[in-house]
Amino acid sequence: MSETIFSKIIKREIPADIIYEDDLCLSFKDINPQAPFHALVIPKKPIEKVSAAVQEDKHLLGHLLLKAGEIAADQGYEDNFRLVINNGEGAGQTVFHLHVHILAGRPLGWPPG
Repeated sequence: MSETIFSKIIKREIPADIIYEDDLCLSFKDINPQAPFHALVIPKKPIEKVSAAVQEDKHLLGHLLLKAGEIAADQGYEDNFRLVINNGEGAGQTVFHLHVHILAGRPLGWPPG
């Protein structure tokens, strides 16, 4: 996988408003928020997209979702938030490093796109 803006954030080569970090993932506020609260949760392991994940990544994928819920709750959105994972350019993925969007703080309609 080629280097992305997210890998540069992980290495602290590019600043970000980091709100959570552990040995497996990093979370920071989105620079182009689509809701009053919009953060990303990214794995430190470079995985291009969900469809590129392998069986050995199942613990990491679960960790990302659990942490996203914890981060939403820590920000005051325990019961009202949306998680979005875009997979591929046609689905709206613009940075090819797997990431989970956490959106909250306004009514979120359906369908989303």
